Amino acid sequence: MIDVSDQTRRKELGEFVRSHRARLTPDMFGMDLGTRRRTPGLRREELAQLAGVSATWYTWIEQGRDVSVSSSALTRLARVMRLTAAERAYLFDLAGRRDPDAPPDSPLGDLNLAAVVAAIHTPAYVLDRAWNALAWNEAAQRLFVGWLDGEGSRNLLTYVFLTSVAQKLIANWEERAQRLAAEFRADYSRHLAAPDTRELVEELRTRSPFFDNAWQAHAVTDREGGERTFNHPADGFLRFEQTTFLLARHQEVKLVILTKADPK
Repeated sequence: MIDVSDQTRRKELGEFVRSHRARLTPDMFGMDLGTRRRTPGLRREELAQLAGVSATWYTWIEQGRDVSVSSSALTRLARVMRLTAAERAYLFDLAGRRDPDAPPDSPLGDLNLAAVVAAIHTPAYVLDRAWNALAWNEAAQRLFVGWLDGEGSRNLLTYVFLTSVAQKLIANWEERAQRLAAEFRADYSRHLAAPDTRELVEELRTRSPFFDNAWQAHAVTDREGGERTFNHPADGFLRFEQTTFLLARHQEVKLVILTKADPK
C-alpha cells in the first residue's frame, strides 16, 4: 500500500526544488547563455552539476520519485539554490532529514516563561523534553498538590507514577497513567541520545512496577488534548479540557493549558 502522506511530501519536495530552480539564471553563476533557452532558469543538468549530484537523481527528486536523499546532498542543493534560512529548513523538513548546519535554538533563558503562564488565568505549566516543569502559574500550583506546590521533584512523570497524592488527585489514575507513559514514549524516541530522559525512564521502571509494565507495552501516542478530571482535596471534583502547544523553535518544550470544562 502506498503511503499517501509520504507521496504527498515527495510531490511537494519536487515542486519546491523545481520552482526554486526556475528562479536561478545562468548569469548568476557566470555561465555562458549560449543558444536561446526554452527552459526558465537553470536546466536540471546544470543545477545538478553545480550541486555535485547526479542529473538523474535530481530529476527523480523533481518528479517526486521515492529516492534516498542525504543531508549532504540537500546542503549542496540549498547552497546552489541560494535558499533563505526558512526555505532551507523547509527543504530539509520535506526531505525528512536533519540539517547539520541548522542554527541552534535561542536559549530558553531568553524566554520569560513565568510571565507567559502568569498571564493565563486557568492552570498552565511548561514542560521540557524530560517533562520537568519549567514554569507554572498559581492556578496550576493550587491544582497539582504535591507537585507544583511543594519543594519536591518538578518532574511530571515522577509525580504521577511515584507519589500516592497523584493517584488520589487524578481521576481514573490507571487509565491516565498508562496514556501518559505512551505519550512520553513518543517524545522519548526523539531524544534517545539524551542521558536525562534515559535515566528518568530507568528510574521509573525500577521504582514503579506500573510504569515498567506500561513502558514494556510499547504503546505510543502524541500528547493530545481532551478531558482531564481531578478529585481535589480542597476544591472537590474538577473537570478541565487540556490543550498542549509546542513552542516555536523549541519543539521539545510544551505549554499545557487546562480550561474549565462545561459541567455535564
